[in-house]
Amino acid sequence: MTLAEPRRIHVSAAVIRDADGKLLLVRKSGTTAFMQPGGKPERGEDAATTLVREIREELGLRLDAADLAPLGSFAAAAANEPGFEVVAEVFAADIRDQTPVASAEIAELRWVGSDEIDQLEVAPLARQYFLS
Repeated sequence: MTLAEPRRIHVSAAVIRDADGKLLLVRKSGTTAFMQPGGKPERGEDAATTLVREIREELGLRLDAADLAPLGSFAAAAANEPGFEVVAEVFAADIRDQTPVASAEIAELRWVGSDEIDQLEVAPLARQYFLS
């Protein structure tokens, strides 16, 4: 690895949209950027299992792998870790009629439309791929 190569953080992330097509973004405690819900895998977890666990912990939503549709792997600069690149396995998540509630390390959640991204600090991954 050369010094020019970014260090990578692997995560699972969700695309959750409301009836108006707005994207659910969260802000973790102690940070300023809004990002997609999700997180890092624990030992032995695949990407879908990680996301199901993180969504339950962060938003109180009960999902299983059947509620997730893989969208692919996406990479962008990490919002909260300078010098790192986040590599996310991203899934569209169907939360049905459940209401997300900020829990665990989540300080705030918002439903954001593409016309609102200039009013918030939005993580590069969400800004580049899911709110453009």
